[in-house]
Amino acid sequence: MRSYRDLFRTPEFTPFFLVSAARTAGQTIGGLALGTLVYGITASPLLSAVSMFGPQLAQVLGATVLLSGADRLPPRAALTGIGLAFAVATSVLAVPGLPIWGVFAVVLLQGLVASLGGGVRWGLLNEILSKDGYLLGRSIFNMLSGLMQIAGFAAGGALLTVLSPRTCLLISAALYVTSALGTRLGLTARPPRTSGRPSAGETWRTNTLLWSSRPRRLTYLGLWLPNGLVVGCESLYVSYAPHAAGALFACGALGMFAGDVTVGRLVPPALRPRLAVPLLTLLATPYLLFVLHPALPLAALAAALASVGFGASLVQQERLMALTPDELSGHALGLHSSGMLTMQGVAAAVAGSVAGLTSPATAMTLMALASLAVTLTLATAARRSREPGAAALQES
Repeated sequence: MRSYRDLFRTPEFTPFFLVSAARTAGQTIGGLALGTLVYGITASPLLSAVSMFGPQLAQVLGATVLLSGADRLPPRAALTGIGLAFAVATSVLAVPGLPIWGVFAVVLLQGLVASLGGGVRWGLLNEILSKDGYLLGRSIFNMLSGLMQIAGFAAGGALLTVLSPRTCLLISAALYVTSALGTRLGLTARPPRTSGRPSAGETWRTNTLLWSSRPRRLTYLGLWLPNGLVVGCESLYVSYAPHAAGALFACGALGMFAGDVTVGRLVPPALRPRLAVPLLTLLATPYLLFVLHPALPLAALAAALASVGFGASLVQQERLMALTPDELSGHALGLHSSGMLTMQGVAAAVAGSVAGLTSPATAMTLMALASLAVTLTLATAARRSREPGAAALQES
């Protein structure tokens, strides 16, 4: 599979793409609205950051008890149910007078549901496309995510100037319903990829199997840690620029789009294995500028430049798929998604805590330094490994 045209000629790819667009738009508008609502009530950078990225914190629990369902549930039915569950949860968040503890209880439930959704979604993509088309397909989904985040954060920021955060949450819920209907009507019913019933025991067994391989371990760590720490920087946009956070998020999404186009379509396959460490370095370095408390235009430029580095995840995922049996692809991708999002949630909580003690700009600088240190450590561990293929961070 050589071109984006080939992708859209593949049966079911287009409806799957459109369904994901609606889901991403709902997630983007809803996250910005919720973060704005919580910050307006509490004036807390920590609570605002965790409200936006809190569902990720619950992913670690879902990854330990629910993830076996990624390959053991019918994909269409599972994704339809997940979309409707998010619509209901987002509508509850819009209820006037909902206490802060109630907000975070709903956020926790969203994270548990989402931990299953990543594995089902990306396992289905791996099923719709041939294995050699996965990187190209995932790159266009990453680009979709970037474009929808640009549009969603821009639209969300505009909507928040004329509508209340609770009304924007209801718009988000409607987009989730649209996604669920599109899944039900646009995709073919498929059987589960593997037999057996989902269970916590099976989840643990498969997680242990996937983690037992050193090359996969290094690949997972490279996917989770540098990325997550930089998302901690992003989680402070609302507290750094309360009236212009949408612009910062949109510029970051634009940079991510540029990185995905470059890595997924323009970089020759022979060169891709060498790019993970440089891209991860780029992902964190521009945030060091925030030690100077830059004005909005320079801050937006730094966010856009840094986000080009998210392209590293594409080649890391390609490496992960090369190391994983087909029948476990959904579980493996779900573990990647859950671990990555969990780390993002943890980093958002840490960044918010540091910002509360110092300032959002200082916290962003420290999170960027931590990301650079982790990237260097993993790259050094990969170089020193004697196992064939263990240089997973560099080769992926």
